[in-house]
Amino acid sequence: SLVQLSGYEKRKPHQLSGGQLQRVALARALVKKPKVLLLDEPLAALDKKLRQRTQFELMNIQHELGITFVVVTHDQEEAMNLATRIAVMDEGKFVQMGTPTHVYESPSNRFVADFFGTMNMFEGNVTAITNQYLLIDTVDIGVIKAPPTPGVHAGSKVWLAVRPEKIAISKEPISSEFTTSIKGVVTDLGYYGNRTIYRVATNTSNVIEISAQNQFRASVPTLDSSDEVFISWELTNSIVLKE
Repeated sequence: SLVQLSGYEKRKPHQLSGGQLQRVALARALVKKPKVLLLDEPLAALDKKLRQRTQFELMNIQHELGITFVVVTHDQEEAMNLATRIAVMDEGKFVQMGTPTHVYESPSNRFVADFFGTMNMFEGNVTAITNQYLLIDTVDIGVIKAPPTPGVHAGSKVWLAVRPEKIAISKEPISSEFTTSIKGVVTDLGYYGNRTIYRVATNTSNVIEISAQNQFRASVPTLDSSDEVFISWELTNSIVLKE
């Protein structure tokens, strides 16, 4: 069946799992053939693995029936996985709408950048502009190159933003005209199996977060707290925000 409950018709509610109860509720809503279906935190009561599996089931049902699903959720990963379009609200107003990729990779302002996912942000002023990059004199990490940004001029106050997964960490500096490389010390790290989260303090005591994917078994972290490291990112991986 559409909601994968064939053979469960005679079971009582207490004989069904959390995921099965969710599918019963969904089936009751779908039988009325609505044009728009509002789902308010539909997967909140499920454990992580079941929640991920149910997300794909919801996507398949939506594609098969062609019904518009409006999903209200505080789980950002769930929102990005389920949605074709995301709306971010601040104080009751929509501040950005777009595809998950657009909202995550190109936040419209500092609120969206800070709210949606994890972001390292550095306050600064634009000191020079070329055809290839901006020069931003930041408060915490010195003068940094950033991509040209519409509406940003010499003298503009801006925020330079970089996602943790866009930053590389190593014991040796990376030298390139369009790569930022900063020396620091590992203060904390968390091993999550598929990735390792590092917190690195720079010379100005600013703490930068890095998310390193453990792609190979040999890449399991060998760094430890108090190790001196270099963190780096490509110019195109940074975002310039005007507010």
